[in-house]
Amino acid sequence: MAYRVQWRTALAATLLFTIQTISASQPAAARDVVAFRDNGYSAGTIVIRTGERRLYYVMGDGRAVRYPVGVGKTGKAWSGRVQIDGKHIRPAWSPPPDVKRDKPHLPNLIAGGSQRNPMGAAALTLSGGGQYAIHGTNVPGSVGGFVSYGCFRMYNQDVLDLYSRVSVGTSVVVTR
Repeated sequence: MAYRVQWRTALAATLLFTIQTISASQPAAARDVVAFRDNGYSAGTIVIRTGERRLYYVMGDGRAVRYPVGVGKTGKAWSGRVQIDGKHIRPAWSPPPDVKRDKPHLPNLIAGGSQRNPMGAAALTLSGGGQYAIHGTNVPGSVGGFVSYGCFRMYNQDVLDLYSRVSVGTSVVVTR
């Protein structure tokens, strides 16, 4: 039992060090705390308004943390309710079939941590088929645009901040 506790403590310390190290190397975050009419969303819910290109982490008491995001380009945007089903630091990435069809030159796998990896510093994968995620980006100029195949791109520092606030099972509501 003591071994498990020590292993978990060491893993948590390593993860925290990784997050802090990645955060320190990123540009200033664009997030801010804003007034938020909750429309019945409970604290801890993520609300993504694709038309605004904003993600809100609902804090409750009429407040939310607002982050800019890149969203799905024409024909790739979607809406609905999902949950976070995975949390990953510097994940490897395999292009989904529609991306591979449009960009056949892409390798089948890009290692995590590579500057060519579009997932950036972290990814929060979304339920519903494993195709979509809220993730960082190594192309900060794409944040705030209609740029993706349905994923939500954040500045690396912002996705790490959100990563620290949520857990697997967190509700995500995507509206247009």
